[in-house]
Amino acid sequence: MNDQHTQHDIEAKQAIISNIENFGCHLTLLEPDNYLPGFIYSIGLYKNYKHPEIICFGLKTEVMATIINHACDLIKSGESIKTNKLYRGFLEGYDIQFIEVDKAFYPNYLGYAGWFYDMSFDFPALQLIWPDKQNNFPWDESFNPDWKFKQPLLDRNTDFKFYEERNLGVYTTKQAFEGDPILYVYHNEDGDWQFHTSLEPQLSDAKLVCLEEITKLDPSINDIYHLPYGWRAWRNSSDNEWEYAEYPEEDS
Repeated sequence: MNDQHTQHDIEAKQAIISNIENFGCHLTLLEPDNYLPGFIYSIGLYKNYKHPEIICFGLKTEVMATIINHACDLIKSGESIKTNKLYRGFLEGYDIQFIEVDKAFYPNYLGYAGWFYDMSFDFPALQLIWPDKQNNFPWDESFNPDWKFKQPLLDRNTDFKFYEERNLGVYTTKQAFEGDPILYVYHNEDGDWQFHTSLEPQLSDAKLVCLEEITKLDPSINDIYHLPYGWRAWRNSSDNEWEYAEYPEEDS
């Protein structure tokens, strides 16, 4: 698996360089999984046109590719895309907007762009935001609640990166609130989250708390916001990087 990942990484980087040289920019696709939406972002707009890169979430792959390519064509022709402005012509029948991406999200979503720009995130980026079928945007009170987590808003909520409500009930143990580090995390097939300090926690120590309480207790928990349903994450200490793997449901 590691060899396959390494080969894929090599091929992806070769494609990025080639497409930027030949077409001015490259589009990177991250496929959706059973938890997170897919997304596409550009690489090369800042290098070649001094324009922010563009990212879009949650639509069909071909639609996202089309609308970002449309943005790229406008930029290549000399147009500068602005925030807080309605744009037509991107998504048939609907206006769209752009917001500025907070750099706190760059490592989570713009990894290959960071690699391309000399292993740094010293470049600007905009997020293309689409409305619901009633033309409400995600920040509007009447926005379709079923679509709330199809496109995270990358200009806010840097303290809470999960695709759920802050008050979502999750399972942990009292030891987490007594100072022991959270080392084992499970995202069950049914959507439940478990955050434990030991591999085999005792049922008598169980606590039900809000997900936001966990991120406040240990902000590094945000690093595993992307854990798919049916996966677990673990680390040897709070100073170590998380490791991930799929696990059988009965093991939860």
